[in-house]
Amino acid sequence: MTNSNSFTSHFTELRSRLIKSILFIFVVFIISYIFAEYIYNFLVDPYAQAVKDDLKSRRLIFTALHETFITYLKVAFFSAIFLGSPVLLIQIYKFIAPGLYKNEKKAILPYLIFTPILFLVGGLLVYYLIMPLAIKFFLSFESIGSDSALPIQLEAKVNEYLSLIMRLIFAFGISFQLPILLNLLAKIGIVNSSYLKKSRRYVIVIIFSIAAILTPPDPITQIGLAIPLLLLYEISIITVKFTEKKKDDLENLKDA
Repeated sequence: MTNSNSFTSHFTELRSRLIKSILFIFVVFIISYIFAEYIYNFLVDPYAQAVKDDLKSRRLIFTALHETFITYLKVAFFSAIFLGSPVLLIQIYKFIAPGLYKNEKKAILPYLIFTPILFLVGGLLVYYLIMPLAIKFFLSFESIGSDSALPIQLEAKVNEYLSLIMRLIFAFGISFQLPILLNLLAKIGIVNSSYLKKSRRYVIVIIFSIAAILTPPDPITQIGLAIPLLLLYEISIITVKFTEKKKDDLENLKDA
């Protein structure tokens, strides 16, 4: 009977925390939709900056009556998920924290802090570096035309631009969780620093393959994702080695 009551109370608390998170995400969604035009203009700025010195008149077009409306809904949804994720993580942590020892709480807390930070770093890399370079690369295929050929000029669509930049932001943000994943695997004993070092050559191939799948078929975004991931992998080896050393020191203190 006690176990049943305990399960019910835990389930009720979990439901309550999830409802709070969903309500927060919904409120952020409504607010984001109100300001969707401004958020979208912010996302379009890399394109605007890349073509500001262009002599051609640039614009974004939509070819369906509902296209811009749906695009703004997507903007609001992405914003709500991005801003609401930290709240969801905090609620999950508060749910599991009472059942953890003090040292376990200290072990989990850095992962909760660095997960959104690394996602944000990946997004900023896309916004300030990868997108401007990729846009200039794609625009290089334009041509002014001639007597025997029509001009080729980009007229970017509203929804396609959003899909591209959000795809890259989420691809980079999720990929930048690599150190978190590897350190968690090291914590539970699945991998260690020696194994990560030995696997380096295979990881390079896997990273470039993942970059090719997650990004558009151009060298700028693929290399732009692969190189930071390789650096993060090397950083992960160092952090895993540090964790192992710290664990060994604690065990030596216990034995002493």
